[in-house]
Amino acid sequence: MNIDSAQSDFLANQTRRAFLGRAAGGFGGMALGCLLRENLHAKPLKPHFAPRAKRVISLFMSGGPSHVDTFDPKPLLTKLDGQPMPADIIKNHEFAMIKTKEPQVKGSPWAFRPHGQSGTEISELFPHVAGVADNLAVVRSLYSDTFNHDPAVTFMNTGNVRFGWPSLGAWASYGLGTDNNDLPAYIVLASGQNRQPLLDSYWGAGFLPPEHQGVSFRTQGDPVLYLRSPKDVSRETRGEQIGLLGALNRHHFDRMNDPEILARIKQYELAFRMQASVPELADISREPTGVHEAYGAEPGKVSFANNCLLARRLSERGVRFVQLYEKGWDSHGEISTQHPERCRAVDRPIAALIGDLKQRGLLNDTLVIWGGEFGRTPMAQGSGSGFGRDHHPHGFTVWMAGGGVKPGIVHGATDEFGYFAEEDKMHVHDLNATILHCLGMNHEKFTFRHQGRDFRLTDVHGQVVENLLV
Repeated sequence: MNIDSAQSDFLANQTRRAFLGRAAGGFGGMALGCLLRENLHAKPLKPHFAPRAKRVISLFMSGGPSHVDTFDPKPLLTKLDGQPMPADIIKNHEFAMIKTKEPQVKGSPWAFRPHGQSGTEISELFPHVAGVADNLAVVRSLYSDTFNHDPAVTFMNTGNVRFGWPSLGAWASYGLGTDNNDLPAYIVLASGQNRQPLLDSYWGAGFLPPEHQGVSFRTQGDPVLYLRSPKDVSRETRGEQIGLLGALNRHHFDRMNDPEILARIKQYELAFRMQASVPELADISREPTGVHEAYGAEPGKVSFANNCLLARRLSERGVRFVQLYEKGWDSHGEISTQHPERCRAVDRPIAALIGDLKQRGLLNDTLVIWGGEFGRTPMAQGSGSGFGRDHHPHGFTVWMAGGGVKPGIVHGATDEFGYFAEEDKMHVHDLNATILHCLGMNHEKFTFRHQGRDFRLTDVHGQVVENLLV
């Protein structure tokens, strides 16, 4: 809604009390019709080329799952279990918690077996994911630049170890917009144990327009605070209030030309529409009993399973980027009990999500990504049955499914110890470049001008890994 010159003059010459008294039924009423009109602002930009993926579901295992215990079998570790790690491999390396000069090799307590027609080897910790192995493109050669949690998570999500840079989801929202004007383009869901905090900067918009930042849904109570208006405020009245506020803000923008004002208007209007769209969306109890059983979902509880089911509902409604954080993977000790616990929490829901997307015809254009900020050391931290594994950025595993990636393949390899990415090495920037490619965006041309230069998600690095693409 625009304010013409006569309305601007009127606004400029009225006291606040007089304006509010006269205009409540005017601008507010007109704005309500605009607020209820579909796709008022939903204008996705054109991608650089035909995308294979319309949307992304990121399954982020916060804390760092052990690649050598899940998706990267290393028989040599079992053979050399208890012996010192060769000094020429670990020389000049720092570790977060391992302080001994001769850390010992530690084989995996869990067996690996080939699965599906692809024969992809997967640990017994993931029996359900193993059942969908032929849908996965497993990358065993990813490596990162940092080994501490916050900068590593930040790096995976933003391509930079420093705060203040836009996240991958924000870039996707900025470049492609949303297919549902009643929901944010980028939504974040969290579950798991509180061993590391999740920072808002992980899903922030950085220097992109603020409406592209991720919106974190709560997992108990209303998914969004203040989702319901007070009992004595009708939806029509709330619409008129938002419309009036928008008129005032647009008038202010005409004088100040501050883009933050426009972003604020959009956020108020989106919040109004979410009051109608979110309650039904977030009510997973509406799903059939068989769907709940497949995911292991229990409506009303906080769980990764519930979030996976909600991610499917969000995706089929046009949300561009859904990111699930499952906390509790930082197993410095007691990995023999901690990792099985975490795997049980995510294994069945992940397999159900992939199967559900496939059955609904959504997997072909939905890119599903699994991984953490780094892997874990092939050496033990501590000794005996209570051993753990330290942070490990030099070679670890992620996998992708759907959305333009080849199914049933393994890309790259670490060395025989699982220490360094060795074959077909893939940097975090390469991963992000490939994800953007699946979304139809050329990572080198997909830029935003800020402080006198063009910035991009991959900075001045990154190559699309063609071997992963259909």
